[in-house]
Amino acid sequence: MLFGKDPNTNGDNCPTVWVDELSADLVMQGWKADQDTESECLTVGSIPDSEAVIRMPARMVPLIRKACDEAEQRSAVQ
Repeated sequence: MLFGKDPNTNGDNCPTVWVDELSADLVMQGWKADQDTESECLTVGSIPDSEAVIRMPARMVPLIRKACDEAEQRSAVQ
């Protein structure tokens, strides 16, 4: 279930938030973190090949909050 794309972009290739309808997982597309951000993340642990550090703009917090609420409701039902 699509919750929205970054409202300050043209709608293509932009940060996006979904909730997986089967698992209730949050799915996010964001900007790849820069080297400094990734290095900072590495100070608390490794980043496995199956994971990525992404950056989501703060202006997307309302969409992420709605997606979190939906995911929480769906996971409570499962």
